[in-house]
Amino acid sequence: MDTPTTRHTVASTTLGDLTLVLDGDALTGIYFPGHWTRPERAEAGRQTDLADDPLATEVRDQLVAYLAGERTTFDLPLRLDGPALHQAVWTRLQQIPYGETTTYGALAEELGAAPQAVGQAVGANPVSVVVPCHRVLGADGSLTGYAGGLERKRALLTLEEPAATDRGALF
Repeated sequence: MDTPTTRHTVASTTLGDLTLVLDGDALTGIYFPGHWTRPERAEAGRQTDLADDPLATEVRDQLVAYLAGERTTFDLPLRLDGPALHQAVWTRLQQIPYGETTTYGALAEELGAAPQAVGQAVGANPVSVVVPCHRVLGADGSLTGYAGGLERKRALLTLEEPAATDRGALF
């Protein structure tokens, strides 16, 4: 059940209307239309007006700037709840530099976990885009599993591609 400070709003972006879930002074979720792991309505708290919520406005502004190629990192207060392995995976995802990718297998080896468990943790990431799960690829470099859909994953990787091209790190 949500706490009195849990709230949600919708932000329009080039990736579609994203539902932002906030709790107090922290971002706790970003969900695409049709997202695999969307929270129940009660868990997303009361609906708030984007213009009346400074944190929601900041999240939207940073997302819009990122999607416009004007920003490569995020500076947002996050609260990510989940099991220990999920926490470890989400922390590691935040360390993948803009324009670079890794594989589920490489993450699993690095974290000493089963690839399937790492894949589940990546798929359960509640803060898509900000915690860049789109930078994780299949072992052969293929686009696999993205809660927002493979077209959005492709769009995010394409957005970051010029930085990768400059470094000679094409994906």
